[in-house]
Amino acid sequence: MTTTRNTRRYWLMKSEPEECSIDDALAAIHSTVQWTGVRNYQARNFMRDEMQIGDGVLFYHSSCPEPGIAGIAEVASTTRTDPTQFDVRSPYFDPKSDPDKPRWLLLDVKALHKTRLLSLAELREHAELANLKVLQRGNRLSITEVDESDWKRVVKLLK
Repeated sequence: MTTTRNTRRYWLMKSEPEECSIDDALAAIHSTVQWTGVRNYQARNFMRDEMQIGDGVLFYHSSCPEPGIAGIAEVASTTRTDPTQFDVRSPYFDPKSDPDKPRWLLLDVKALHKTRLLSLAELREHAELANLKVLQRGNRLSITEVDESDWKRVVKLLK
């Protein structure tokens, strides 16, 4: 359940550029895309319970030759049922998900602008960013929280 809060929070959201790149998001109507295909309970719970409209997003390209932050975006909607879980042709089809009690959710993400690629390798060069979850060993979550101080550091590096 989403609660109202006064402070903006920040997130890193991974997308495979072959599926949805920052360019794809910027080219979409209103520069907004549905964030479908989340199939991890913790990431789903972040979307459902903690993410709110207006939260900042580091748009991260993953599973590509050079992974890294490729743009800035924001959360543009609350969660709703992800229809890909019921589509047998979708790579995100989940035969165990019940239409009366859907397991998976999506939300909309609005791309604000493309940035230079801030690669994973370059992120690792900045000791002050060591707390970023994407840099921690074994972290494979597609959505992770970013501290406000880390958000500010990353945005400064992108300028």
